[in-house]
Amino acid sequence: MTQHKPIHVVDDDADIRSLLKSYLERNQFEVRTAADGESLLAELKAGAPAALVVLDVMLPGDDGFEVCRKLRTFSRVPVIMLTASSDEMDRIVGLEIGADDYLAKPFNPRELLARIRAILRRSDQAPEASPPAAGGRYQRFAGFELDAVQRQLFDRHGETVELSGAEYALLRLLLDHAGEVLSRDRIAEATRGRDNLPMDRFIDVQISRLRQRLGDDARSPQLIKTVRGQGYVLAAPVEQSDVPQR
Repeated sequence: MTQHKPIHVVDDDADIRSLLKSYLERNQFEVRTAADGESLLAELKAGAPAALVVLDVMLPGDDGFEVCRKLRTFSRVPVIMLTASSDEMDRIVGLEIGADDYLAKPFNPRELLARIRAILRRSDQAPEASPPAAGGRYQRFAGFELDAVQRQLFDRHGETVELSGAEYALLRLLLDHAGEVLSRDRIAEATRGRDNLPMDRFIDVQISRLRQRLGDDARSPQLIKTVRGQGYVLAAPVEQSDVPQR
């Protein structure tokens, strides 16, 4: 259920803040608004509840990119970035620094609502819809270990590898289908709750970012390989266990 979950809307345009607050509250969300990123960060650090953040790129002081970077140092709350409609680079940069989705301005509030619900639905259903596989809670591959209950990834030294919600969902999908080529559309449906749109680079950017997290050379990847014209495949063998190796 998404009812009454706290959504933070950060935009320096008072009209947009008012519009989104009214619209989302009519759809059973609790909405907090801020005109700048510093206010958002202060609230979240003080313990304000947050199910999701809607974050504009163009903000006074730190822009949305910098706010997202700072947010990712202490929180994995999902972020939808609002970007300039003509600037694809804004969208790519947002995804690379840890945003979960983006929406170009001007936008229809109904589309924003649909994307919010899709992200929250993934978060709500992750433990049930994607439970630890029959072989155990822990999935090991190439020196890494993923804890499917705590939703944490550890490297060969036992150090935590930070993952955004979208990155975690993508990794789980690849691990659960290791050795199987997954199309971009299938990845989009499983991780975003909707089809991959033509010219939409979201999946490619998320794959690139996950490769970086895993130290997989983008020029010659060994873990997540590209199958031209078909999609992506996790090439490493995956072992499962009920006992952690750390």
